[in-house]
Amino acid sequence: MHLFLALFILAVNHSICKGKDEKKCDVVPKNNYIEVGSDINITCLTCGHGKIYWTLDTSRLNSSHTVLSLRNFTHQSATVQCHSTDSQQVIGGTTINTYSKPCNISCILHQLNQTTEGQPVVFTCKWDHRIDPKLDVNYTVLHSSAQREICKTRETTCMVEGVIKSMLSVIIITVRAKTTNWEVDSDTREFPPAHIRKMIPPHLSVTSFADHLLVEWKRELIKQKCRCEVKYNETKLNKALKRGEHGNMTIEQVESCSHYTVSVRCALLEPAPWSDWSQEKTVLTELNKNRVRLHLWRKVAEPQKNGVRKVHAMWKEIPSTCLGTFTYTIEPTPYKESMMRGGNYTETLCGESGCDVEVNQDAHRINLNMFHNEILLVVNAVHVPAIGESLPQVTDIQTSALEGVILVTWKAPIQPVSGYMIDWTHDGNQYNWKETNYTNATLSGLLDKKPYNVTVTPLFVDKTGHGTQALQICSRVGGPGNVTIHINKTNAKNALVSWDVKSQEECSGDVVKYIIFYRKLDRLELWLNVTVIGTEQAISLEDLLPDTQYVFYVKATAATGTTKSTEMFFKTKRFGRWFITTLVVCGGVVIILVLSLGLGCAISWKKFREKPVPNPGCSSLALWPPREEGTGSIWQFNNPSESVCDRVYTEESQKTSTSPLGSGLNPNPAFYQTDEYIDPDMASAPETDPEERLKPAKMQHRSSPNDSIEPLLPENSPCSPYRSQTSAENPGKRPNKQNKHSPVKQPDRKTPVMVYVTLDMFEQNQCR
Repeated sequence: MHLFLALFILAVNHSICKGKDEKKCDVVPKNNYIEVGSDINITCLTCGHGKIYWTLDTSRLNSSHTVLSLRNFTHQSATVQCHSTDSQQVIGGTTINTYSKPCNISCILHQLNQTTEGQPVVFTCKWDHRIDPKLDVNYTVLHSSAQREICKTRETTCMVEGVIKSMLSVIIITVRAKTTNWEVDSDTREFPPAHIRKMIPPHLSVTSFADHLLVEWKRELIKQKCRCEVKYNETKLNKALKRGEHGNMTIEQVESCSHYTVSVRCALLEPAPWSDWSQEKTVLTELNKNRVRLHLWRKVAEPQKNGVRKVHAMWKEIPSTCLGTFTYTIEPTPYKESMMRGGNYTETLCGESGCDVEVNQDAHRINLNMFHNEILLVVNAVHVPAIGESLPQVTDIQTSALEGVILVTWKAPIQPVSGYMIDWTHDGNQYNWKETNYTNATLSGLLDKKPYNVTVTPLFVDKTGHGTQALQICSRVGGPGNVTIHINKTNAKNALVSWDVKSQEECSGDVVKYIIFYRKLDRLELWLNVTVIGTEQAISLEDLLPDTQYVFYVKATAATGTTKSTEMFFKTKRFGRWFITTLVVCGGVVIILVLSLGLGCAISWKKFREKPVPNPGCSSLALWPPREEGTGSIWQFNNPSESVCDRVYTEESQKTSTSPLGSGLNPNPAFYQTDEYIDPDMASAPETDPEERLKPAKMQHRSSPNDSIEPLLPENSPCSPYRSQTSAENPGKRPNKQNKHSPVKQPDRKTPVMVYVTLDMFEQNQCR
């Protein structure tokens, strides 16, 4: 019993000690809130884990001490953990959050109603505070060293009405920020009242005159010095005011018949804040007759055949805002007579900014008269040189364009000049011009990407020289025109593509090079490219894969930019030209062979079909000559005068006679008692010489006495005559000349006679 109790107490004590040890394995302090830039020490309770290391968020710190010191901590929020080096386990961790104090505090004393003068009754302060926007912060504005609360808010601005009545001395302000976890005060700021006093806007009035504007204003706090600023259009003028002084200012150099918008603001001496701008006043200036400049100029056309020239006079028109009626007249006067102040010439009524008149080849003076409400207001004149008149002109005129502006330079003539007139146009109808005393000028306000013609003319006291025109130049050169691509031809391993460039703009850059990009349709990441010079507009894409889809586009590159065409697709052929050519050639050869073979077979078949069955009616039969002793040769008979279609003689008919017939015997077949068939054609044929008819034909042929009947075919015979021989007898030698109608021996009745018979053998003209 005592032993059991002792074991129980020991186990309880061990559990208690173990629990205490687990609580000590941690990092303290927990969930800290510190001010940005301050220091903090963090302790790791290792409880026997051996060596440790620290991490800040995901970064490992270079420290193995149990106490970690973080100096000038600026993270908004970070997690610090303590790790065991041996087990790589996290022993404990904590989160450190930072906060900042309010800064950049500014305060002003002003009136709530900006139109009424009086003592300031509103005090407003603003400040900055870098915190989490989601964080709920309460702000308190404290006044003076006594920390008296004058304002509470949850915003970064605070306004107090009617609480500060006697702030004649320095105003001390502190802003306190407080949350559920922390509280911090800003640095104390001191504000002298004169430095934060904001005046109300002055009361403004503006009067317009012919050559100037008079601006006047009244301000509050006239017993104090202040500074004021007058703004008209885009110009600002400053003026300081003394004690008890209201403001006034004269604005010179104003344009005639122009609108001006004026406003003014004031402030006590710096660093006091400016008041709001006063209400704007807009006025229209009058026509300043002394400053009206029409800027008259002219452009002279090429003379006609009769020497008459058209002169286009042009001037700067009076603004349409000017009140009254304006009229213009042009009076061309010969130069010599105009110098003598004599003569009366016809005036031409013109429009508001230009007029055309005609003059002859002599020098003239173009006079422009402007009337305002029918009263002559301005007279201006310009000189027109005579044709061929020797007058100076500028040389070496150069132009260049940069960012839409044209720069013009030239060399002055040897004679002294009073100035230069530069005129420029992009279409020959609308002109711009200006005068300068220098040998260079900048032309601005140009139309974008338009070609301009620029002319420079020297000016003298009472004359003008000859104008010199520069080479046409573009205000700005754009990129290349639109690139249109074409697929001309595709093969198995190459494709011929071309392109052309068309620009809708007059000023487009010259193409320096073309880059052709292409790739397989299923390889989105791999583009191949080929570069050609700007003068080429076609290329053959080589080393392509057969039966494959490709995509390509062309990029044109100029000095002023690049232009890219749209993408186009094409597919290579399955087989190349060599394969198709070989296939066509081989197919042609095969077709020719097949046709030749078919034609030969057709001819052979036709011959076979047309070849008749041997017709005894077309045969001549004769006995083989007796074979000489010791030889195997047989006599061959040939009768040149004999037709290959002579009558047929059977073997028995030749056996009826053993001696040749006389030449005078009648070879009538009826004389012989034979079973021979007599051809009707042969029977009706005239008698021929028996010797000629029985001439043997020479033929080499081996035969035995037992040979059967074989045909003997003469050469060059259209028919097939046959001569039949028998082995039944062995006749003696025949004479060289043998009558064809020799009597033959009657055949034995027991021996059948063999005769070839066909169904058509009795037809007429069968053997022709």
